[in-house]
Amino acid sequence: MRIIAGELKGRNLETPGWEGLRPTSDKLRETIFNVLAPRIAGARVLDGYAGTGAIGIEALSRGAAHVTFVERDPRAVLLIARNLKRCGVVDRYAIIRAKLTDTRTRRSDGVEYDIIVLDPPYGAEELSNALGAAEPLMSNRTLLVVEHAKRDPAPPTSGHLALTRTLTSGDSALAFYTRTGSARDEDQP
Repeated sequence: MRIIAGELKGRNLETPGWEGLRPTSDKLRETIFNVLAPRIAGARVLDGYAGTGAIGIEALSRGAAHVTFVERDPRAVLLIARNLKRCGVVDRYAIIRAKLTDTRTRRSDGVEYDIIVLDPPYGAEELSNALGAAEPLMSNRTLLVVEHAKRDPAPPTSGHLALTRTLTSGDSALAFYTRTGSARDEDQP
């Protein structure tokens, strides 16, 4: 695995030495960032189910202002820290060891995320749980990207989230969601 573009382009990332972690392929990461390109510079990003940290490190490489990595596995948390160090990243990030579905992962200053990228374990229930965990973290300006198995189609809506786009690559798919009108609208300028 390597960083595809930006100031850290070409840096290699350490991969997990244990079973059960499914890193997002370079090809799928490139697809994600082709879509996110106009939004990434200066963005506040949440990399949920962060695994190796590749998504968040790619975002930092491409100019994100801050990335919050959320990962429950302590081995993966250490792996993310090693990958950040390996790439020479010393600031503009936070690593939170927690299960995304068990925590509200707002930045300490209360600012909401511009982009949330989630890569939960594959399965319809995990996809549903990930959408439910992301919704309270979103404003009407947040774009949510969820990687999921192509065999488990993303729901067209989930709470106040609406599916706006789906891309497939091999056995994986990317679902893009935005927040629809709700009581949160009054929070918007």
